[in-house]
Amino acid sequence: MLPPFVQADADLAPLNTLALPARAAFLATVTHPDELGQLAVHPDLARRRRFVLGGGSNLVLTGDVDGLVLRMAIPGKALVAEDDDAWYVRAGAGESWHDFVRWTLAQGWPGLENLSLIPGTVGSAPIQNIGAYGLEAGDRFYRLEARDMATGEDFTLDREACRFAYRDSRFKQEGWHLDGSHVITAVTFRLPKAWQPLTRYADLAKELEARGLTQPSARDISDAVIAVRQRKLPDPATLPNAGSFFQNPVVPGPVAASLVTTHPHLPHYPQPDGRVKLAAGWLIEQSGWKGRALGPAAMYEKQALVLVNRGGATGAQVAALMAAVQADVGEKFGVELMPEPIFL
Repeated sequence: MLPPFVQADADLAPLNTLALPARAAFLATVTHPDELGQLAVHPDLARRRRFVLGGGSNLVLTGDVDGLVLRMAIPGKALVAEDDDAWYVRAGAGESWHDFVRWTLAQGWPGLENLSLIPGTVGSAPIQNIGAYGLEAGDRFYRLEARDMATGEDFTLDREACRFAYRDSRFKQEGWHLDGSHVITAVTFRLPKAWQPLTRYADLAKELEARGLTQPSARDISDAVIAVRQRKLPDPATLPNAGSFFQNPVVPGPVAASLVTTHPHLPHYPQPDGRVKLAAGWLIEQSGWKGRALGPAAMYEKQALVLVNRGGATGAQVAALMAAVQADVGEKFGVELMPEPIFL
């Protein structure tokens, strides 16, 4: 007999924001870490291939999942410590990321405002090292709590142990997010009391200027980020999508210099290590893909970086569109685009 929180032959279409069709042999909705222990010893589930699912906003389902999908729904958020320099705020892996950000701001704890309206869950944030408008989750990360499914032991990882990089972390580097061998149950963030606004990105700066805000609060910045994102990104509830589909490519300095010489309007952002981040959306638009479709899968007409499902798209069709965009950008600019979502 299956545990009460496990469903057999589960429909995954409502659980991914691209609304791609797929079914899971088993779906466990985990609301407490102890339930992971039950799955690890269950005779029908313990040896199943596992995949950890958060909000389904960073996922391309290419077919049915013949295994056990762990839908992380562990709740809870609280201030767990405070010192002269920072507040330490912990949230369960299943908490909505955006709701968590807004809650911290309501408590008077700034620091995550630039990451407002990013879809997904708190538990997924460090896996992808989500980022926007000059801030990454790793910049505010303190530690995470996780379960080793093989041993049943709980453990913690600090910032250094997570090995954060651009849209990357140890969970991706070692494949833990795909095999479900290590499952995040809670995350704690360090929010500095010596807060400084991050407003250097052009779209955000323009929005704040339009609002007449020369010294914005953290809440002001969050509101501005939400407004900008709502203009650029469609609501997955009305037009299924996975947000920004491609990573902004980071290239060596000389490569960027050559591209900017040839294409002077190319948005580019120097990085501390001498490399330069390029705007993937601009590259895609200049390659002729803004608003263009292959069947029901398309690049959004208002933001070329966003791949949308206009109705009835499959994972294979999304993959075909991705490959076509990559090929054209590569041919025109000599730059390789990498997808942000996980393909399963």
